[in-house]
Amino acid sequence: MNLKRILIIEDDIAIGNLMKMTIELHGYHYKLATKGKEALREVISMQPDVIILDLGLPDIDGIDIILKVRTWSQIPIIVVSARGEETEKIKALDMGADDYVEKPFSVDELLARIRAALRRSVSNVVTMKEQPIFTNGPLSIDYLSNTVFVNNKEIHLTPNEYKLLETLSKNLGKVLTHNYLLKQVWGDALDTDIPNLRVFMATLRKKIEKDLNQGKFIQTHIRVGYRMIHWEKSEEKKN
Repeated sequence: MNLKRILIIEDDIAIGNLMKMTIELHGYHYKLATKGKEALREVISMQPDVIILDLGLPDIDGIDIILKVRTWSQIPIIVVSARGEETEKIKALDMGADDYVEKPFSVDELLARIRAALRRSVSNVVTMKEQPIFTNGPLSIDYLSNTVFVNNKEIHLTPNEYKLLETLSKNLGKVLTHNYLLKQVWGDALDTDIPNLRVFMATLRKKIEKDLNQGKFIQTHIRVGYRMIHWEKSEEKKN
């Protein structure tokens, strides 16, 4: 049996023990690191499927852990931190984290984020060269022809709307910050351009979600950014 490997990087013993118990009870293999240097060694030796990372480590800031890991690996990183300010979340995501959970957190939420990260990791194994057509429930995107279909009906998008949708789909399950999306779609962009991004996102969502009976493809993270969610879980998510 090939157990998925979870590396927990957390210096709070009580929280670390809670995570260990939760992960073990749900059939994952785990290791716990309480310091940054130890964690980096474990990333190399363990080769985890998912990293759960606290930002407030005693020796190395969690942001630096993200930066170091991203120099050689795209392992999904879920930030779990008491740093609740949007600037901290945005910085972690911009540096390469895939998701974030605020302390205190529910066990069910953490497990849901782990499952989403594992699904994303598996989907990324298939390269764009191998799979030029993306599907997510009733949504289909042909990357070669730049065409979009919902329930087999072609949806006509503007170039910027398509680029937004393409970027979200290629990062399925990952929270993308406003800043990241602005750079991907418009190149050099400023924070003052975020209202324009919201307008384009609103028109995009209206086009692709209007006939879905309350189902959603795109989840809003207020003051942070957006995420394309797996269709089978979409109706359980909040807008």
